[in-house]
Order: sequence, then C-alpha cells, then structure tokens
Amino acid sequence: MDYKEQDAKKIRDSIKKIAPLEIFAFQSQGPGEHWISISSPEFTAICPFSDWPDFGSVTIEYIPGKHCLELKSFKLYINAFRNIKIFHETVTEVIFQDFMEAVKPLKAKIVVDMNVRGNVKTICKKLYKTK
Repeated sequence: MDYKEQDAKKIRDSIKKIAPLEIFAFQSQGPGEHWISISSPEFTAICPFSDWPDFGSVTIEYIPGKHCLELKSFKLYINAFRNIKIFHETVTEVIFQDFMEAVKPLKAKIVVDMNVRGNVKTICKKLYKTK
C-alpha cells in the first residue's frame, strides 16, 4: 500500500529552511558527563495513513561536545512539523539526524512518545555515542 508520507530528505530540507536548529558554545568547567535533557510535550504532525493529527512528546538527552542546542530554535523547529505528513519512525530519524548535525554531541538519545490513538501507542527511541 502506498501512503502519503513525504521523502525524509525533502522534509528535512523544508524544515531547515523555515526553522533551522541553532547552537551556542558549551563552556565546560571540568571533567565529568554533563547531561542535558530537552523535551517538547506538545509535538504534533499529521498521520500519512489517516490524515488525522498525531500528538506526542519529543525528548532529547545529550552530552555536549563543543556546542549546545539553543532552545527557541528547537521550539520553532518542533512546531514546523505541525502540518507534515510523517510516520512516527520517520519523525524520530529526521529530528535526531538534524539534531546530530547541528550539535555534534558526544552521546545522545531521542525518545518520541506518541499519544494513544486507535488503541495503539508508539514509542520510538534512538541512541548515539562516540567510540
């Protein structure tokens, strides 16, 4: 069956044009893992199968390398998904890849926790750590 999800690369390109993720310098003051957790509890996108809105939360936890994610840009970026037809699994891949390219963290984890709809709940997770 052919669903109406856009190509992930095209989604990434269009969102970056209107809401690019911005960074600022991380000022480490000594040894240890400095974990940062950022969440957006009001994520929305459109289901490519039903054309109905999907609601959920996006949480990113990371150890910064040289940069941190600027929060207002993250809010605008997340809100840019509001009218995008995208599956939960692709949302996870797109957001994580854009975050990784912008911030270049030492370790990172994303959790996309979608609300129950039609008696089904989806939670997608992805983890990255340097070698």
